[in-house]
Formats: sequence, structure tokens, C-alpha cells
Amino acid sequence: IHPRPRTVCMPAFSFDALDAQGQPRKGTIEADTARAARSLLRAQALVPLAVELLGAQPGATAGQAPSWSERLLTRAVFNATSLAVWTRQLAALVASGLPLERALAALADEAEDERQHHLVAALRAEVNAGSSFARALAQHPREFSAIYCAVIGAGEASGSLGQVLERLADDLEERLQLRAKLMGAALYPAIVTLVSITIVLFLVAYVVPQVAGVFAGTKRALPFLTVAMLAVSDAVRHYGWALLIALVLIAAGARLALAQEEFRQKFDAAWLRLPLLGRLARGYNAARFASTLAMLAGAGVPILKALQAAAETLGNRALRADALNALVLVREGAPLASALAQHPRFPALLSMFARLGEQTGQLPLMLQRAATQLGTDVQRRALHLATLLEPLLIVAMGLVVMLIVLAVLLPIIQLNQLVK
Repeated sequence: IHPRPRTVCMPAFSFDALDAQGQPRKGTIEADTARAARSLLRAQALVPLAVELLGAQPGATAGQAPSWSERLLTRAVFNATSLAVWTRQLAALVASGLPLERALAALADEAEDERQHHLVAALRAEVNAGSSFARALAQHPREFSAIYCAVIGAGEASGSLGQVLERLADDLEERLQLRAKLMGAALYPAIVTLVSITIVLFLVAYVVPQVAGVFAGTKRALPFLTVAMLAVSDAVRHYGWALLIALVLIAAGARLALAQEEFRQKFDAAWLRLPLLGRLARGYNAARFASTLAMLAGAGVPILKALQAAAETLGNRALRADALNALVLVREGAPLASALAQHPRFPALLSMFARLGEQTGQLPLMLQRAATQLGTDVQRRALHLATLLEPLLIVAMGLVVMLIVLAVLLPIIQLNQLVK
């Protein structure tokens, strides 16, 4: 990466301070970070009382998680793909022997997005001020998760930051590949379902009434299928908005219910018991758990802390509760494999590889192999499920369209027989 010259535009901070005579002073100052702004104020013989980023929420502090309004109105600087790319670039620079501060300076100069430039420049300023890289990352919780910071901190503590960054980049890329394959497997069935619903609604709400209305003046009793289809058509045309509002209210109620921890845990436990989707959810969550645990353990994070962090990555609350229970057992002296084996919702493959890792002293390697095998199994099952869903959805759509066509054709056939 070759740094190129650019005009540096630092963030502006508002401040409240006291001068040497104890008089209050207010104003604005430009600096990379709030810490740098306070250092500049002290250099001017001022005692900083409050330093806030201009445009930030009043009272916001560094390292504080953004509010829901901030998440809604602003997008994150790094998405999953750009974070993986940025981590890989940083890993390459650090592994080549470049000091961390110079590596961050190079990445700041190469940043195409101004917000990304400010973020990386802020990280560089924090590191220059004497902060550890992990602590600097923790000041931006929206961009860098607690696990990301923990892995970086372990790399700094062990003196192998370059290797840890490489491992972290590998993990981020593997997760992206798994997510992309799962989304690719679900994309075609989702498109077919959406198109099918659109076509059926158009036929029911517009075509059926137009055609069937022709036969209304014949004073003949219409076939049952036609009458039923007309009733459905009337319901869609007259109560469609009410049905849509009801669906929105049901979705909102379900979201509120899922926000309750007890209900969410029961729902997730029931989801895991589903024949096909439950097995996919178990495999996906277990693969993510094993991959995170392998990365943290390999970076030198203590097993209890690694288990705690890996449990937080589990989206399924029932599995998260099992992982936290396993953490309690490990804290009491039980081996990791035995603790996981006592929770059957985790795949048996995970506890088997954990046992092999504990016996051979290669726990991170075995956990990573378990994650790889579980991820491969999830991909295979997802593709198999998508392969089954595609013809089933097409057949279902064909049956619905056939019923609509029959509802239109039956009166024509009936009228033709009457004429004969």
C-alpha cells in the first residue's frame, strides 16, 4: 500500500474548560480523538471539563454503544466485507514488520471513504497517545465487536499481533463465505415465493372478478369453486388493507414478545426442534461458536473468558444458555468436552473434537476443524433443502394457478353445455 497525499480533515469537538485563573472557557477544537483534544487543551494551560464530538448525542462517551436512533440514522463505517478486507490489509502490513502506527497511517491515507479515514486516523491517534490497540478499538463498539477487541488484545499481550490479525481475517472471511452460501441457497426460493404471491394476488384481485362478472347476468348457479374464488377475491379487494395491517400488528407483537428473554429462549428452543430448519440452526450456531472459541483460545485468551465471549456470539438464546451452563461446569473443574456433552442441543461432533483437542493438547486446532466440518455440513444441508424447495414451490404455484383457471373455465364449460 503506497500512501498518497490528501487533505486531512480532523473531527471538531466542543469543550468546556477552566483557564489558569479558574474562569470558564467554551469553544471548539479540532483533533483526531477526544483524548487528543484534551491533550491540546492542557497544552494551552486549560483544564478540560467536558469534551464532546460536534454532532454527537449530548452526553455520549467514547466506547458507549450507539443508541437505536444513531443506528437508524447513520450507517456503520465498516460492513462485514470491508472489515474483513481492512483486517487483512492491516495483518499484511503488521506481519511485514511495519510498526502498528505506520500501518494505521498508511491505511488512513488509503481510505476511500472520508468516515473510514477519520476512524482509522482516530485509532492511530489513540495508539500514538500510548493506548493499546485493543483499547483504541473498544472506543468504537459499533465498528469493532467485543470479540474482535479481545482477540486483538490477546495478540498484543502475546507479542504476535500479526499472526492474530491473519487468523482474525481468516475467521471473518470464512464467516462471510458461509453466510453468502446460505443466502445464495435461500435466494431462489425467496424470489419464487415473492413472485408467486404477487401473481396470485393479481389474478385473484383483478382477473377473477373481471372474467367471472361476465357470467353473473346469466342467472345460473355458478360452480362451487368459482363461488369460493369470488369470495376470496372479494375479501382481498375489500379487506386487503385490513389484512395487511393485521399482519403488521402480528409481526410487531411477535417482535415485542421475542424481546422478552424468557419467551425468546422458549421460542429458540422450539425452533431447534424443527425437523429441517432446527438442524440447520444447530449446525450454524455450533460452527460459529467453535470457530470463535478456536480463534480466542489460539490467541491465548483464557478458556473461561473465551467461552464467555464465544457464548455471546450465539444468536439462538437456548444454545447461548447451554453454553453459559457449560461455562459454569468448566469453571467448577469439568473438562470442556464433558461440559458440552451434557447439553445435547450442541452437535455431538463438537464435544468429540473438543475431547480430542484436550487429549492431544491441540484444542484450538481441533475446535477449528470442528467448525469447518460443521460449516460444511450446514452448507450441504442448506443446498439440499433449497434443491427440494425449488420444485415444491413451483408445483404449489402451479396448483394455485390451476385452481384459479378452473374457477374461470368452469362457468364457460357450464354455459357451453347449456347452449348445446
